[in-house]
Amino acid sequence: MKLSVSNISLPPYNHASMFHLLNEIGVHGIEVAPSRVWHDTWHNLSANQVTTYRSHIEKSGLSVVGLHSLLYDHPELGLFDGIEKRKKTIDYLVHLSAVCRDLGGYTLILGGGRRRGRTSLTDAFNQSIDFLGEYCNRVDGHNTVLCLEPLGPSDSDFVNSVYDSIRIVKEVNNTSLGVQLDAKALVENKESGLKVFEDSKDYIVHFHANEPKLGVLGSSGLVPHKLFGSYLRRIKYSGFVSIEQRMISAVSCIDDIKLSVNLMKENYI
Repeated sequence: MKLSVSNISLPPYNHASMFHLLNEIGVHGIEVAPSRVWHDTWHNLSANQVTTYRSHIEKSGLSVVGLHSLLYDHPELGLFDGIEKRKKTIDYLVHLSAVCRDLGGYTLILGGGRRRGRTSLTDAFNQSIDFLGEYCNRVDGHNTVLCLEPLGPSDSDFVNSVYDSIRIVKEVNNTSLGVQLDAKALVENKESGLKVFEDSKDYIVHFHANEPKLGVLGSSGLVPHKLFGSYLRRIKYSGFVSIEQRMISAVSCIDDIKLSVNLMKENYI
């Protein structure tokens, strides 16, 4: 397994100078929240801006894992609530897939934008399958993989189980879709057992190591990181395990990340 960290743990818009420090403490990759890098992540995002950010990362001996927090700066987008909204959301996700490709990344983790509200669960599954089928057709050749991140009911009312994610991946049946596991969501959804990992081993492409409220790893005592690390090794997972940790202090953010990196080395890597 390879160790990565999300850039949400770093100061927004101005953190390129810190990449070499991450390399020095044993980080291999950067998971990118686009809104943490650029004020405009869509229409006015230039190819040069993307290339420059990639260059900063790679010159520091790191690589881009992929993107997450995809809709953070676009709360008006989502999978449901009308044809026009879904169309704009597909357009934006296709754009982000191209950004991910140009950064040298692979995974796109879709957590937000999934509140189904009054849409029935059956209709939500059908609409998401149609949505993702169209998305996959449009990103053919990008060599990226989108995952609907299974989240707890406090974060989303759709795809609250790893098995929901697997079901959608099977239905769409396209290599541009995969499954991502999220440590805190596994606990919240009572899916912390080995069977969940074994049942998802043919689909999993990414793993978030995190805590409730995205604190330093191990800080809550609620997430069994040692157990999850052993399960990932048992299913022979060899991809990235990404620390999803918010910036707790702008002054000591690298020290905060180092605490989580040390736990990762003990339990996952």
